[in-house]
Amino acid sequence: MEQSTPSEPLSYAVTRNPTPASDAERARRMDSQPFGTVWSDHLAKATWTLEGGWGSRRVEAFSDLVLHPGATVLHYGQQVFEGLKAYRWADGGIHLFRPEANAARFAASAARMALPPLPEEDFLASIEALLSVDAAWVPAQDETSLYLRPLLIGTEACLGVRPSMTVEYLLMASPVGAYFPHGVKPVSIWVAQGFHRAGAGGTGQAKTAGNYAASMLPQQQAADHGCDQVLFLDAIHDAYVEELGGMNVFAVRRDGSVWTPRVTGTILEGVTRDSVIELLRGDGRDVIERDIPLAELRDGIASGAVTELFACGTAAVVTPIGRLVAPELDLVVGDGGAGALTQSIRGRLTDIQYGRAPDEHGWMQRVV
Repeated sequence: MEQSTPSEPLSYAVTRNPTPASDAERARRMDSQPFGTVWSDHLAKATWTLEGGWGSRRVEAFSDLVLHPGATVLHYGQQVFEGLKAYRWADGGIHLFRPEANAARFAASAARMALPPLPEEDFLASIEALLSVDAAWVPAQDETSLYLRPLLIGTEACLGVRPSMTVEYLLMASPVGAYFPHGVKPVSIWVAQGFHRAGAGGTGQAKTAGNYAASMLPQQQAADHGCDQVLFLDAIHDAYVEELGGMNVFAVRRDGSVWTPRVTGTILEGVTRDSVIELLRGDGRDVIERDIPLAELRDGIASGAVTELFACGTAAVVTPIGRLVAPELDLVVGDGGAGALTQSIRGRLTDIQYGRAPDEHGWMQRVV
């Protein structure tokens, strides 16, 4: 969809919430709540129209949405979203990790779903505007952060199957605790049976709701088999490893090399995935992006040629995989614990994100 020139200056008008949470109420709500169930006091918003392009940029009190029952997002799923975090450093400053990469992926996802891409400078300006009034919602405890969820939805009331002529951008924020409050724990993985996350030419490379909705039944299948997450295979051969429901996957080999499925258009290009690859290659380690047959992965785990498996994404950063399960397969990876490289790469990433280590890659951006 063509994007019109913005019709007003790139700034977000702020209308403060007249009844923000008190310090005590905010502290209570931020204390050990389930992921993504607590919200800050404000939302950042912008509106797009076919005639005027992007405009009506504002920050306002967090409130429910008012949508026409015929809105295109409700009927045809014309929607994309992103996920990134704001980190409070020891000096009190608030930083983002590679937000320009999230902005670029947000725009690419929007283009795939026939939505008007939000310019990178607009994406970043909305985050700065929201954090300027909700900075108190960024927690300071170790391994905590403020999770940011940008969202783009088609809002036109029309049952015709075509792109929406009105679109709403929203940015919400949710304080989150440590993903592993009792230490990093390996997860067990179920290989999806009869389900695939995405096919060639589909929306697998876009961060859109339908992909996640389609993964929920296989995730239930995983839970029924005592597993934490589901691993999807490719849709053509049903033989090659692709990704988990919301994370990319890596295999560490005994020879020191690291393998990960190549990006073919059916796998989401994770910002954490890209960062892991850059760190490992910077160490001189051989990182191979290639098609990985499940049979080869299975044999490697069984023989000890594959010593570690881990998944990565924004929420958990890096997650060790301790067990791989399928109807005729139940393998423990290595000793079943978090491997040395998995722990090392997770520690290095989080140290950069929280300002405990030098940012040699220029990944962190201070916003407050």
